[in-house]
Amino acid sequence: MKGKVISVNVSSKKGVRKKPVPEISLRINYGIEGDAHASSEWHRQISLLAIESIKKMQALGLNVKPGDFAENITTEGINLPELPLGTRMTIGEIELEVSQIGKECHTRCAIYYQAGDCVMPKEGIFVRVLKGGKIKEGDVISVGD
Repeated sequence: MKGKVISVNVSSKKGVRKKPVPEISLRINYGIEGDAHASSEWHRQISLLAIESIKKMQALGLNVKPGDFAENITTEGINLPELPLGTRMTIGEIELEVSQIGKECHTRCAIYYQAGDCVMPKEGIFVRVLKGGKIKEGDVISVGD
């Protein structure tokens, strides 16, 4: 299965929308250099959300774009929540492993209050970094190779 990277996004604080950047650097068992969620202490090192999920929220009238759901990597062409735990994917030289599907939201974010729902808890996934490197918009994602 193949997909592509639509956007790479980072933030210096947790709980805020992430900003698109030209390129990100990933470190083994850590995450993205300079991102607030990076840590070797847990399995949710990097978050992914599909542009198809963001488009669902746009269809509800929300003015949202990649990074607004605090995802690090916005993808296209892969049904992320259907990937089993442990699924491996590559993006160029990078190797990632699916470590969590969805998440529980303990507090309601601004998106939830605007739309009455949020796609990240149900359709976002988290991965651990098995092999580091750099990722940018347009890179090809290969799943399960």
